[in-house]
Amino acid sequence: MRIVNLIENTPGAEGCLHEHGLSFYIETEKHKLLVDTGASDAFIKNAHTLGIDLTKVDTVILSHGHYDHSGGILPFTVLNPTAKIYMQKNASNDFYHKNENLEKYIGIDKEIGKLSQVTWVEKDLVIDEELTLFGSVTGRRLWPQGNLELKEYVDGNFVQDTFSHEQYLVLTNGEEKLLVSGCAHNGVLNILEKYYELYGAYPHAMISGFHMRKKTDYTETDIAMMEETAMELSKTDTMFYTGHCTGEFPFEVMKNILGEQLIYVHSGEEIVCV
Repeated sequence: MRIVNLIENTPGAEGCLHEHGLSFYIETEKHKLLVDTGASDAFIKNAHTLGIDLTKVDTVILSHGHYDHSGGILPFTVLNPTAKIYMQKNASNDFYHKNENLEKYIGIDKEIGKLSQVTWVEKDLVIDEELTLFGSVTGRRLWPQGNLELKEYVDGNFVQDTFSHEQYLVLTNGEEKLLVSGCAHNGVLNILEKYYELYGAYPHAMISGFHMRKKTDYTETDIAMMEETAMELSKTDTMFYTGHCTGEFPFEVMKNILGEQLIYVHSGEEIVCV
């Protein structure tokens, strides 16, 4: 299995762009797929720089309905109009970042939902023996507090986003399984708990943002939450690969606890895990 980060917030591989967004290219025995497409067409430029032919991609997984994961879908479909695109049925709803100073639409471009190659997923879906999607994560243990400013606009009102539009990809490679999430808005521990319910064990590796990044100062409560999350993750035998919405300071806090069990993946870098 080959796994390459096509775009992420921080500079990495020489000649690769970076932006606030996330995209991974994954090759399995049967598939060439994308998990998310960043905020723009920058991931396409990076793929070219890295020698990756996106016209060969057969599957696109959208982790959730935010612009920084879906922004490259429309330019990708110009390049590749046949790849199947899987997203949760409510991923095109109206999602906002809202606080007392801000009201910003952060959902996907509505044109994406009109694409003929889109497959709408309701909760869970087995695509084939290599690819499985699951959703329906409802636990709230150590739930990222940045979520409190993320809303859904429903019938003229802003309500708390429950992130039912978030889905997770399980890649099966022989006896090993890899779990891929986008931002883990539902909380990395809750996602792992759901995975354990489904599979009876933890994955060999997990690729995910942890949604801990903030533009304001981190409080003692924030740091305590990072540390507690890391302590819980350390109890598993899973390798964690992260970036994007995790943030560099939260990564360092968690790295102090998880050590070699946690790796930051920068834009254009390749993961060797399975």
